[in-house]
Amino acid sequence: MESNAADELLVELDCLRIYRSGKMDRLHRPVLAPAGVDAVTGVTSKDVVVNADTGLSVRVFLPARPDPSKKLPVLVFFHGGAFVIESAVSTTYHSYVASLAAAAGVVAVSVEYRLAPEHPVPAAYDDAWAALQWAASGKDEWLAEHADNGRLFLAGDSAGGNMVHHVLIRAASSHPAPRIEGAILLHPWFGGNTLIEGEPEATARDMAKIWEFACPGAVGGADDPRMNPTAPGAAGLENLRCERMLVCTGEKDWAGARGRAYHAAVTASAWRGSAAWLESEGEGHVFFLEKPECAKAREVMDRVVVFISGS
Repeated sequence: MESNAADELLVELDCLRIYRSGKMDRLHRPVLAPAGVDAVTGVTSKDVVVNADTGLSVRVFLPARPDPSKKLPVLVFFHGGAFVIESAVSTTYHSYVASLAAAAGVVAVSVEYRLAPEHPVPAAYDDAWAALQWAASGKDEWLAEHADNGRLFLAGDSAGGNMVHHVLIRAASSHPAPRIEGAILLHPWFGGNTLIEGEPEATARDMAKIWEFACPGAVGGADDPRMNPTAPGAAGLENLRCERMLVCTGEKDWAGARGRAYHAAVTASAWRGSAAWLESEGEGHVFFLEKPECAKAREVMDRVVVFISGS
């Protein structure tokens, strides 16, 4: 009996399968963490619905601190997962952002954005922008009481790092737009139709398929400017609307070649900010989520803390 062409596998990874028919199996269903007091860090969190119509919500993290009257920077965080999996309230991201809030002394706003294919890209980008505007408005009681929204930061890992770039570019053409002091791109996911030096061919091919699955309207496949910030037609990097940037990757990160190329392009552009760089020797993609207590993960966290402090 002939197999149905629609059932043909396009991509098979540990966490998902994508079929030619457009169906996707999520093989990794994250365990969800409740909001409340985090036993490890002492950070308190709560969930807030930002837009009931779209379903956009955020988890807000407030660290314990000796001087409750001292206002804290705000960090808006976008989780990774190739736009199709994971959650801001999974145990992985709850633990990571709680640790980040405690270590850096920030009020963190972790964004539960809509996932593809149920909500194709650009839904995630729209949610990221809406969450930034909500955080910057200071309307939430925790943000109003504890946050200094004059010190606003963005951060994200993998697809979330891609979203950070997109929000920075969008801010250039939006008026008014919040002033963003700094941006942290942790192992950001970028791509392109033409391989660059150090980019693994098989992984790049699979990730391009996932991108086109998540964003059916992609123009030029992986050379869509949302995936390839240096493609023809992409907004100039001088339009990045932040004052400082930190780009991190791993020596063995499949996305590392693109991360290095992105940092180099930003540095060489007419952007007037400063772009710092950290590559973790011997480490793979988002290793700091899988083994947060290892020495290299602590090094990444320490670098992020120093970056936010401005020292």
